Amino acid sequence: MKRLLLFLVIALTVVALGAGGYVFQLNSQAHAPGPGTGDVELEVARGANARSVGLQLQKVGLVGDPIVFRYVVWKRGGLALKAGKFKLSTSLSPMDLATALEKPPIAEDEPFVVVEGWRIRDTDEALAASGRADAGAYSKAASSRLGYSAPFTLPEGTLEGYLYPETYALPKGRVDCRVLVQKQLDQFAARVFTPLEAEVRGYKRSLHELVTMASMLEREEPTPSNRPLVAGILWKRIDRGFPLGVDATSRYELKAWNDRSAFLVKLRDENDPYNTRRKKGLPPTPIGAPTYASLEAALRPTPSDYLYYLHDAQKQLHPSRDAEEHEQMRNKYDVH
Repeated sequence: MKRLLLFLVIALTVVALGAGGYVFQLNSQAHAPGPGTGDVELEVARGANARSVGLQLQKVGLVGDPIVFRYVVWKRGGLALKAGKFKLSTSLSPMDLATALEKPPIAEDEPFVVVEGWRIRDTDEALAASGRADAGAYSKAASSRLGYSAPFTLPEGTLEGYLYPETYALPKGRVDCRVLVQKQLDQFAARVFTPLEAEVRGYKRSLHELVTMASMLEREEPTPSNRPLVAGILWKRIDRGFPLGVDATSRYELKAWNDRSAFLVKLRDENDPYNTRRKKGLPPTPIGAPTYASLEAALRPTPSDYLYYLHDAQKQLHPSRDAEEHEQMRNKYDVH
């Protein structure tokens, strides 16, 4: 009935304007390429018809006149429209658009969360546990800067610390780990590097040093507003040649972050390069994925008279000025 109605509308128009000229005009417009060179995303609702889709196509600039698209559908004998999202080139003709809309739509995205402070191995395990990648695939993809782009110099070796923690919209099913890594680098650039670029380039410490410090702050201090103070203490310890004493670094290479037995073994290992109780300076690499708040704290530390700090059982920060005061804090809050 609807096709008959459309036919009658077109037929009456043809009679009014002259059959030959109008049909020629419709045919010409049906095969004429679009004016653009980019892509437009169009979402086709379930139950949509040629009329509603024609109006959508006109709204986003893919066709000039929705009647042309309806004519195309009529000429094709109908259209098997697929519900979903489509990425359509603005250079397509109405006839090509009809063909494109009969193809499978873009796969719907699913969220994948990279948690603040996560190591590369943590993200790898989450992807494997959800069946979205083989175990080790993400770690391999993030083990080298080769093939990736960024507006800053990527480190040699692991990309630890530069893979921004965020909720990412990824296609359903299996994940291309290299695509995810590039998305994270892009997010790091957009969320951290670009806003702070002028300060970073003029700062006395390198971007890699800042990222490494930020990764420790992310794990060391649960309250973001305290991180500038902790950063000031840690930079001061580095400048004075004191070991940092950041226990989180000794957990970095553990399979399970909270494996206390393995952690205590690491603390006694004088040869462990990540043991900042014994090794001076920054650890060899960042120890996880820092947020903007931690990068900002590393870049803008709060100066103070403090040289030590600890956290009580409620994770409240207690800084101290010297070793004696620090020992008093340890006894007061039973931190050993």
